[in-house]
Amino acid sequence: MNARTLVLAATLLAGCAPADKVDALEQRVATLEGEVKALKANPGASRAAKGAAAATGTNSAAETKANALLKDIAALSRENKFDEAKAKLATLKTDYGTTTAYRKARKMEQELSVIGKDAPATWEVEKWYQGEDDVDLTSGKPTLVVFFEAWCPHCKHEAPALETRYQNYRSMGLQVVGFTKVTKSSTDAKVMDFLKEGGVTFPIAKETGALSKWFNVSGIPAAALVKDGKIVWRGHPARLSDDQLKAWL
Repeated sequence: MNARTLVLAATLLAGCAPADKVDALEQRVATLEGEVKALKANPGASRAAKGAAAATGTNSAAETKANALLKDIAALSRENKFDEAKAKLATLKTDYGTTTAYRKARKMEQELSVIGKDAPATWEVEKWYQGEDDVDLTSGKPTLVVFFEAWCPHCKHEAPALETRYQNYRSMGLQVVGFTKVTKSSTDAKVMDFLKEGGVTFPIAKETGALSKWFNVSGIPAAALVKDGKIVWRGHPARLSDDQLKAWL
């Protein structure tokens, strides 16, 4: 006797039941029988579903902890506490390396990795567009190094702010120098137009690409602060606050 027959027999023994209730019971039993057959055909499906549900809960908890670490790393970096930031980043990578938060932190990881690194022994400059005599890259003075391209709208947006910073802090010993690689879509003429439109007066040079690699530049605009032969800060130029900058002047 199958499950459907047993249910119907129980219904009849309990007394007369309306036809609609009998139909509803039959439909429910049929549904249950189908689910049982499906589970027998693929017994791993139930375990997989349970595992997925558990993993979702686990991932959610991991993301929460990873995001908290990411916020701590950003805050420590803003305070120039780079050793502490690096330690927390190592924990984020080791314990939560599969999280979305860690994927977001990879660019920050690239930036932090060069802090403390020696400045280039040789600054490979192909040509100067302006200001060659206004900067000494081997002097040990605090030097804000900026990487940009003329076609980059974000670089154009940052140019006036960088010029203002140059004017405000050059008397305190700050040097600012910009580097561009120049490509087919970014000619010398376009670089000069970029400088004119942005009102840029600080030194600008064309590099070979070696400097971009040295400073771990993967996106532009990018910047680094060099002092006493060491890279002491690295990031997007807009993230460098005046308080941070003054700490090195």
